[in-house]
Amino acid sequence: MINTYAAKEVGGMLEPFQYDPGTLGKDEVEIDVLYCGICHSDLSMIDNEWGMSSYPLVPGHEVVGKVAQVGEDVVGLAVGEAVGLGWHAAYCGHCACCHSGDENLCAEGLPTIVNRGGFADKVRASATAVVAIPEGVDLAKAGPLFCGGITVFNPLVQFDVKPTAKVGVVGIGGLGHMAVQFLNAWGCEVTAFTTSEKKRDEAFELGAHATLNSRDEDALKAAAGTFDLILTTVNVKLDWNLYLNSLAPKGRLHFVGATLEPLDIGAMGLIGQQRQISGSPVGAPQTIAEMLDFAKLHKIEPIVEEFPMENVNEAIQHLRDGKAHYRIVLKK
Repeated sequence: MINTYAAKEVGGMLEPFQYDPGTLGKDEVEIDVLYCGICHSDLSMIDNEWGMSSYPLVPGHEVVGKVAQVGEDVVGLAVGEAVGLGWHAAYCGHCACCHSGDENLCAEGLPTIVNRGGFADKVRASATAVVAIPEGVDLAKAGPLFCGGITVFNPLVQFDVKPTAKVGVVGIGGLGHMAVQFLNAWGCEVTAFTTSEKKRDEAFELGAHATLNSRDEDALKAAAGTFDLILTTVNVKLDWNLYLNSLAPKGRLHFVGATLEPLDIGAMGLIGQQRQISGSPVGAPQTIAEMLDFAKLHKIEPIVEEFPMENVNEAIQHLRDGKAHYRIVLKK
């Protein structure tokens, strides 16, 4: 049996819940969970904001642990090895995306959070979705890299961001504080967009070269034509035309924050300077592995607060109240 914490209804408190995972599949790995991060996506799933939740729902998709057992066809992963599991627990393995190294775009990919969840003592996943963690990476802080970290790292790889690029990061929170660190190490000139004086100071400590008050319309207008890339990590509606105008020619406004409201964008702001708008999810397993190596090399870590797994409801409320600094990790 696998012991978990699950929401039994929409928006419900998490309660102890057991399920029988059955026989381990030939291509599966069972992980003894040591840590699991809490992401805002967990709240969205508990609350069924995206209309894809089913109950009882076991949240958790920033899993870090040790391999407990492997299926007979699994190669490359050994019992006792430190591994992580992110948003996806399996891929179809036969579509064009899976064949081209873009497994994270697989239309049949199986989300961890929908079917099994990491708020548990164990979790199972396809070996193709499990990524080994390099020695030297702090396991207690590694969980958020498997969702928030890869979400902000993936665009650097996908769009071949140059180390000379001028990049703005909108929102210095759970995603943004990692984005600033990655971009600085990538070699970019980083500007943090924030309204918080405290976060302004922390942004410099994390590697920002400049800050910009995102509520200061005059400051945004003064930055017109500046940025090669603006990475927006927030989930609220902003005046996107102001941000679009701050892009350099051929600049990109890229969304990784799950803004639910439609984007109000003037086409002429795009056409005149050949600007682009895009978005991306988490990354493929190979990109996650590259991110972990990069994070180890440059000593990049999320800033985390730790809660015992049994205090999961307290931790969730801490996140709901906007008090997380910057990520929350549950410890078994």
